[in-house]
Amino acid sequence: MEPRFRSGDVIARREILDGREWMVYPLRVVADDGVLLAAYLATGTPITFGGGTFTWGPHPWVHFDHTWQSDGVLQLQRAGDGYSVWARFRGGDLQDWYVNFQEPLRRTADGFDTLDQELDLVIAADGSSWTWKDVDHFEERVRAGGFGPGEAEAVRAAAAEVMERIENDGRWWEQWRDWRPAPGSFEVPGPVALTASPSPQAARRADR
Repeated sequence: MEPRFRSGDVIARREILDGREWMVYPLRVVADDGVLLAAYLATGTPITFGGGTFTWGPHPWVHFDHTWQSDGVLQLQRAGDGYSVWARFRGGDLQDWYVNFQEPLRRTADGFDTLDQELDLVIAADGSSWTWKDVDHFEERVRAGGFGPGEAEAVRAAAAEVMERIENDGRWWEQWRDWRPAPGSFEVPGPVALTASPSPQAARRADR
């Protein structure tokens, strides 16, 4: 049975590339019903990057301050989805919805593993407009052979699903529109240490 986390638990979000941790950081759980996992990324959260050589090079965030600098973000991810939806706040107000296309989450004992897949979609807070982001980066990675068999097609399918939801009032993330972190309830967690070895699932992915 996959782990289900309690509100307030600190969990680890790990991006796994080449069977190793590319980037990891802690999140604090808001809710988890076994399908939808909602977790909060607080301003100042420490970010840890894996060392050594990766097929995609160092994580692009490694060149910036190794803490989350923006306002806090509520990350919403559902089992089986090839994307997560981030409610981004500014000054206590909802700034926009940021759709991050990524590998479906793989739950672990202390959090979950995934991998960002370049493509993003930014939806206005009122839902009236949206803008694609990093399309050129995604297509360049496709051309360079950076995705495994079927992965690019899966990203495009996830993108099509999100657009269908937008156009047909299927925006499940809207139920979180009014959520805000209660003052003082989301302290910044400590850093997540890199593991000595990849999980069995990650190791199998490295052999693809």
